[in-house]
Amino acid sequence: MNIFDFSKKKENGEKISIVTCYDYTSARILAQTSIDCLLVGDSVAMTMHGFKDTLSATLEMMCFHTSAVSRGAGDKFIISDLPFLSYRKSLTKNVSAAQALMQAGAHAIKLENAAGNLQLIRHLTESGIPIMGHLGLTMQLMHTLGGLKVQGKTQEDALHIKQDALDLQAAGCFSVVLECIPNQLANDISQSLLIPTIGIGAGPGTDGQVLVYQDLLGLNVDFKPKFVKTFVEGHVQVKDGIEEYVRAVKSGGYPSDEYCYGN
Repeated sequence: MNIFDFSKKKENGEKISIVTCYDYTSARILAQTSIDCLLVGDSVAMTMHGFKDTLSATLEMMCFHTSAVSRGAGDKFIISDLPFLSYRKSLTKNVSAAQALMQAGAHAIKLENAAGNLQLIRHLTESGIPIMGHLGLTMQLMHTLGGLKVQGKTQEDALHIKQDALDLQAAGCFSVVLECIPNQLANDISQSLLIPTIGIGAGPGTDGQVLVYQDLLGLNVDFKPKFVKTFVEGHVQVKDGIEEYVRAVKSGGYPSDEYCYGN
């Protein structure tokens, strides 16, 4: 998978599958699947570090997890998030942040919103860094959006998001994530763009989907947005496995002879 395959899949009507990944072990598992690409999202701050939002993600954190994923991902295409405010400084610092993620192992980077970012996107793409855009519910702007809620519900907001998507395409983005927007708006944007759209809470009309690894595996028991489908009851299976181990230890059944070294 490379950035040209994104457009090819859209042209061929083939959906693009993306899942977040934050660690080496998960990357090793995902490398054995048919998933198209991996996203080292700034959601790592919440999922792996227990912060209440993504604003706590730092560039150091993102580079650390990107590097771990890259060592286990095999030939999977890796996209990494630029964290909060890391690309809203001077051009030199913005480029250095993107450089750090690429040198940590990313093949492309993702940044949120269009306003104020178009010149940087052009500069980065001209410098050899593929960029994925992100519109709709962008958590780095959660406070200016008034919290975590569906975006683009009014005609004015919908037109604004659609224009932002067109602007991101013109600036050089190879794809754009659409998060938590009405289905019809996502359909309209997807049909208006030459580059593929990746939905999360944007309905089935996008050119692909992305979900958080822990969400689709049912590992996050306390957080389940409307758009998340749990494909495996992972927390139950993990918990049952741990309890079985505890029983085996307490009963003396583990370790049995087959797990012991002889003289």
